[in-house]
Amino acid sequence: MKKSLSRHASSATPPHFAILAADVALFTIKDSTLLVRLIGVHRPPHFVDREGLPGGLIDPAETAEEAAQRILKTKTGLSLGHVYLEQLSTFSAVNRDPRGRVVAVAYLALVPWEALRATEQNGTPQNRWDDVEEARHLAYDHDTILHAAVERLQSRVTHSTLIGRVMPKDFTLTELERAYESIVKTSLDKRNFRKKILKLGVLKPLARKRVGGPFRPAQLYCFKSSKVQEIKVL
Repeated sequence: MKKSLSRHASSATPPHFAILAADVALFTIKDSTLLVRLIGVHRPPHFVDREGLPGGLIDPAETAEEAAQRILKTKTGLSLGHVYLEQLSTFSAVNRDPRGRVVAVAYLALVPWEALRATEQNGTPQNRWDDVEEARHLAYDHDTILHAAVERLQSRVTHSTLIGRVMPKDFTLTELERAYESIVKTSLDKRNFRKKILKLGVLKPLARKRVGGPFRPAQLYCFKSSKVQEIKVL
């Protein structure tokens, strides 16, 4: 009779075998703050009332990417229509899971805040968004995975149009600038940033402006292509 597998391998797993898992660092931006999705982890005696990244075992009948998509849907409750997903790295530290030998294929994921339903934005105490700067002491090796995911994101947005996958459908240059600053954690020179991003030709000006507030109407833009293009932004 086969024994069922839990989130990770049991202590009875033979030492020459490793279980495969998928973990996902899912980011969004709200009010110029980079957020990450966390879920509750309660697996005594190793982890009691902790938090971690969405993750789970890879089924033998699915690819790692298919597992990541399934995990996002089932463990966060988010619809996947607007989620961007790319493989981050493999994490194989011997003791990354105290219950057995588990190798994780990690993914970087992005979703625009405006694309989320109200329930997806609000979350629950056990399934919520948290400021990346405050997400610490996570279960397993998820601190390491999160750090690697943030570094990858910072590198990718400076060398590609990846930031477009976390932006709303239309935005002002100020909103785009603040999104960059929330990721790279550096204040940008407003004039130089606008001059460079417009010169790259990746943005399309729209026939409408953002109105309201104390300032004059601001030109709205969108990315010309949803495809991630390699460019030098910063």
